Amino acid sequence: MQPLGAQDDMISQRPVFVTEPHLPPLQEFIPYLEKLWASKRLTNGGPFHEQLEKELAAYLGVQHLSLFSNGTIALVTALQALRISGEVITTPYTFVATAHSLIWNNIKPVFVDVDPGTCNLDPARIEEAITPATTAILPVHCYGLPCDVDRIQRIADTYGLKVIYDAAHAFGVKQDGASILNHGDLSVLSFHATKVFNTFEGGAIICPDAKIKQRIDYLKNFGFADEVTVVAPGINGKMNEVSAAMGLLQLQHVDQALVTRAAIHRRYQDAFADVPSLRLLQAPTGLEWNHAYCPLFVGPDHPVSRDALYALLKKHGIHARRYFYPLVSSFPMYRGLPSAAPEHLPHAQTLADQVICLPIYPTLRAEDQERLIGIILQTAR
Repeated sequence: MQPLGAQDDMISQRPVFVTEPHLPPLQEFIPYLEKLWASKRLTNGGPFHEQLEKELAAYLGVQHLSLFSNGTIALVTALQALRISGEVITTPYTFVATAHSLIWNNIKPVFVDVDPGTCNLDPARIEEAITPATTAILPVHCYGLPCDVDRIQRIADTYGLKVIYDAAHAFGVKQDGASILNHGDLSVLSFHATKVFNTFEGGAIICPDAKIKQRIDYLKNFGFADEVTVVAPGINGKMNEVSAAMGLLQLQHVDQALVTRAAIHRRYQDAFADVPSLRLLQAPTGLEWNHAYCPLFVGPDHPVSRDALYALLKKHGIHARRYFYPLVSSFPMYRGLPSAAPEHLPHAQTLADQVICLPIYPTLRAEDQERLIGIILQTAR
């Protein structure tokens, strides 16, 4: 590995971000736009929308899929669709939209600690947190690593609870050849610009039941069942035709994008394998992972702290991110909850204090990745 020098300083003038939207060749998008201009059908379940729902369901190996304008509205609607109320058990180690979707539905979040190895909800902590007011569990497949879906389902069945998975990170993830999106009552995807598969903005709800999909489709369109009948207090959550067209085009390129992400992740794994103070997540046997993120955990025995490493990378034009820091439970709207007390969430707090997500996206240049690796390895000496 070359030491930092004049050439490195020149390269560092080009910023490297934690992610970059994956976009297909522009010329391939033009025919879709020409069809839109000819049809003037821009929203309200147009032909691209209908086609994308079918093609995505087939690609992901799920029964029913309902497209949304974004993943947050999809989360809010999923809770509405199952008529969730009272208390819902969820994770503090996530993006704020997970908990915010509960607040928007006037539901009380109950935070429980995570498994430090997977960053996902610890099933043992879930069972301890159940009260008569608990109606559901809202776990997150953090970084695309599957939750312990079997144990969570057994708990839900025992106590009569619904399970809605925030699967924003989990596009295309399979365990033992089967999609993890088929677990629980519903799963919610995000197609935000930063995700593995993006439609500029977008999202989807996965459900196993045509009747539930019909209710979801009503809810995302103001509750309209037909031109003159409103059956529920719905919202405007529909995906537009431009985003749907982008999704159809992205599907043609996503497999190659996943292969490239995996190769980038392997280079990080190889580079840090002999540094005991640095830890990368390990995929379990039988998992087809999407490598949506590359979280690196900086241990207390590392010569520099996580925050010092973050600042050093930034100094060299590398904009890593501390996903997820601070914990959601520490924000003003949540920290007054009894379940948000730091002493109840020691593993989540440790992860939040140690994590730094490294750049990973298909167009990440090899020389930028090598430069980044070199900076980190120098801190270990």
